[in-house]
Amino acid sequence: MFTVVDQAGRSVMLSSVPKRIVSLVPSQTELLYYLGLEDEVVGITKFCVHPKSWFNTKTRVGGTKTVHIEEVRALQPDLILANKEENVKEQVEILAGIAPVWVSDVQTLDDALQMITAVGALVGKDAEAGVLAREIKARFIRLCSDESLPLVHESKPLIAYLIWRHPYITVGGDTFISRMIKMAGFANAFENKQRYPQITLDDIAGHGSRYIFLSSEPYPFKPGHAEEIQKALPGIKIVFVDGELFSWYGSRLLLAAQYLQELKQKLSGTGAGGTYPA
Repeated sequence: MFTVVDQAGRSVMLSSVPKRIVSLVPSQTELLYYLGLEDEVVGITKFCVHPKSWFNTKTRVGGTKTVHIEEVRALQPDLILANKEENVKEQVEILAGIAPVWVSDVQTLDDALQMITAVGALVGKDAEAGVLAREIKARFIRLCSDESLPLVHESKPLIAYLIWRHPYITVGGDTFISRMIKMAGFANAFENKQRYPQITLDDIAGHGSRYIFLSSEPYPFKPGHAEEIQKALPGIKIVFVDGELFSWYGSRLLLAAQYLQELKQKLSGTGAGGTYPA
């Protein structure tokens, strides 16, 4: 029997290293796969699309905000992984009556690294998680110190990062995505906002944004959406970006630093206006 404190400040008691895990967080599901917990993970959500083999074979227990409680109960888990932002507090409280629930709260890269090592300790993969966290940290240190990239030498370009349309929704300064924007060498035009505010195209123009990043998730922006925005804002560069590499905070971070570096390199030579894949 041992007790740990999760990232939400909750005390979580486990009787032993878990053998039946339900993950309600896509980022953390992929982390569990990376750590080699093929047999231990028995349930995931419909948004846990990585790895594809798990998405096709593991029991899906609903969405991150629409967990099917009785389906989780039927799996008889001895650990449930949840997230403060992605899951619903009332459902987490009910699930805690079924099995210990460890809740992550990730807003910064340091939070993500702490989550990785903490989950590794929970599931008996301390060494593997430690190696992963150190490698991710090293890659981001190299990203942030690479002075060969042109964008590092100029004032950080303002970007508006869109995650939804009708209405347009962006990211505030207190989000993980905003921290990743900074680490990529850009500045969030809506840094002074909190969480995920609704905005208009006029708001974007008024903030002096140089780029608009159209994320691949949760809203699947398409070329036609970019054309619509470009028509209204002809002087702003529009860039399609991989939302997973800006927002997933598990083992996918191994890929994120290189992606962000390549994104900076692509944008350093662009002219005014226009749409760019990333």
